[in-house]
Amino acid sequence: MGALCLGCIADDFTGATDLANNLVRAGMRVVQTIGVPDAPLGAEVDAVVVALKSRTVSPDQAIAESLAALAWLQAQGAQQIYFKYCSTFDSTAQGNIGPVTEVLMDALQTGFTIATPAFPDNQRTVFKGYLFVGDVLLNESGMQNHPLTPMADANLVRVMQAQTTRRVGLIDHTVLARGAAAVRECMAQLQAEGVGVAIVDAVSNEDLLRLGPALKDMPLVTAGSGVAIGLPANFGITPSDQASRLPAASGLQAVVSGSCSLATNRQVLDFMKQGHPALAIDPLRIASGADVVAEVLAWARPLLAHGPVLVYSTADSGDVKSVQSRLGVEEAGAMVERTLAAVARGLVQLGVRQLVVAGGETSGACVQTLGITQMQIGPQIDPGVPWCHAAIEPPRSALRILAAPQGGVADLGAARRSSALAGNDGLHLALKSGNFGTDDFFIKAFTMLA
Repeated sequence: MGALCLGCIADDFTGATDLANNLVRAGMRVVQTIGVPDAPLGAEVDAVVVALKSRTVSPDQAIAESLAALAWLQAQGAQQIYFKYCSTFDSTAQGNIGPVTEVLMDALQTGFTIATPAFPDNQRTVFKGYLFVGDVLLNESGMQNHPLTPMADANLVRVMQAQTTRRVGLIDHTVLARGAAAVRECMAQLQAEGVGVAIVDAVSNEDLLRLGPALKDMPLVTAGSGVAIGLPANFGITPSDQASRLPAASGLQAVVSGSCSLATNRQVLDFMKQGHPALAIDPLRIASGADVVAEVLAWARPLLAHGPVLVYSTADSGDVKSVQSRLGVEEAGAMVERTLAAVARGLVQLGVRQLVVAGGETSGACVQTLGITQMQIGPQIDPGVPWCHAAIEPPRSALRILAAPQGGVADLGAARRSSALAGNDGLHLALKSGNFGTDDFFIKAFTMLA
């Protein structure tokens, strides 16, 4: 087996797919695992992306999961480690970006790394250390209203400094403009000044491609997915279409959306405006004990043969806060995730083999409930979102999730009976970060597979 070039740790499932997508487009053969595998790597690939669900858990839990992923990747011989987070630098005041970065640096015995969520293809740029989403600052983009990780400051040096004991510095756009040698010189100067983490400006793909060679010998890179476009060349790898080919698509089509981002709100509205059936789930009805999953599946069953259906909990920030105030922030989110995951499971049992999931937390819950352990990364739908292909054989953990009262399954026996999937012909799956994709993303995704 050839040497593993990159070992990647992603803090949510859509982010992992986003990173894998960029690596595949740059020519790398990539496997994405769901969680830390319990066996050695069995395929000859250039990169492995371990998808965790650690973005919104406690810092201690995020650290433990990330260190477990690091240990497995090191055992597979990974030459460089890449810690991937969201292009909107999603985090709370306590972390988890800073704390995870620090423990990975300690474990790898490195005193310096970079941090940049820049992803120009998706209009995420960093200038003078400030993160922009399109033409506005991060804290004016809608992210200030995120229900779990509200971002009230666009200055990444300040945001990162609040989460780490190491000194945080900046490599600005004037340095990037002079190329990789200037970046290396700046990094050396920052280290001499006692800086441990450097935020890096990037306003274009050219900036990221200039940054790439300067990171060649760095044990740990931390970034969004954008930096990935400049790393494969360090290992002598060039772009190739071969890496993104998937099996032919078949089966019914559905979308499950739990994101409350502005982009996903627009995508939900566009789907309905095009005349496709959509059903909103009500968190308060779930909390009241209603069998919402059974109701949704009964609604979807006669419609699926006529085209894609959408099940969503997407709402504006005011509605989300109202529900959170009645149920609690964590319980409201977890309850909706469990329900949507059980809905996704039921849709697959009804014959859905092309499934789009919107929202990082929702994607994590759905993938775990479906028992998916790894995915083959395919062609890009929109920047940061590829189609993937996965086997669908559920583990016992999926049965436990299905048996939760909020999941709409009465008991474990019913969950076991429901675990017999209609065939085992694999599932085409698109895991979309809430903020990604054009307004017509849902329909465009299915049209692409057709």
